Amino acid sequence: MKLKSLLAVAFIFIFGYSFGQSNLLNATTADELYEKSEGELSAEEEDKPLAYGYINNRDILWAKTVWEYIDLNQRVNFPLLYPIDTGQIGQDRKSLYNVLVDNVKNGNIKNIYADSYFSRKRSFEELEATLHRRDTLDIGYEQINAGEELSDEYVDRIDVDGNDVQGFRIKGYWYFDKRQGDLRYRILGLAPMVYDATAKSMGTEDAEPVELFWIFYPEAREVLYKAQVYNADNTAQPFNFDQILNARRFTAYIYKEDNDYGDREVNDYITESSLKRLLEAERIKDEIREFESNMWNY
Repeated sequence: MKLKSLLAVAFIFIFGYSFGQSNLLNATTADELYEKSEGELSAEEEDKPLAYGYINNRDILWAKTVWEYIDLNQRVNFPLLYPIDTGQIGQDRKSLYNVLVDNVKNGNIKNIYADSYFSRKRSFEELEATLHRRDTLDIGYEQINAGEELSDEYVDRIDVDGNDVQGFRIKGYWYFDKRQGDLRYRILGLAPMVYDATAKSMGTEDAEPVELFWIFYPEAREVLYKAQVYNADNTAQPFNFDQILNARRFTAYIYKEDNDYGDREVNDYITESSLKRLLEAERIKDEIREFESNMWNY
């Protein structure tokens, strides 16, 4: 019992040390507030997500792949949406959208894909038309026709940012591990859903959000692990996105499952009612829950 208590205290100490607000209690001037000590920086470099264990295919008794939509208008999903403004001094936290896009830009996430099957890679240059749009105003064309150099003030630049993300599509794999005797879940992919630059320039009243790109989740775990998420219960020990997503601390509805019809979406065969589509999503969830329950009924 003593050993368990000591391990728990050590875990709390390391966790708080790695992720607590830097130098908040030790600063003697405001300039020292957000500086990290060498020990903190070293601990952050060594801290990594818990590795997934090896799963032998022969140990998987049953499995199902599902695609879900995380709606950021749902209050429980707000930790994935905020903060939208990441330019504040001392603001270490970023939204999930900004973490993904920033790390794609700087190369920490090396591969992005065009679909949830990860069959075609995309380059960040391909996304430029989605993330940015430049519209020359009429007065700008007059300036060009007059042989003058186009002024920046006559160019309307539209950029997609954290305000335009509406949700995330997530691909996951439910499987029953007969060796462990339980039902488990593994995230395979993640895609931000945003209003693209064209839809934003024309108004988003009737626009539908589009998939910006897909990431293969295991490739991005280290990046997501280092990105802090606000913990309402204890600000000294924030969560990170890898913990939030792997623990399924979000609400989502299923919009597709693997099936005989080429993995068709629920919308393709239930078109008349949004309520019926939600009920179908719940039916698929219940089917997954019931499989595990039925394993223990003799």
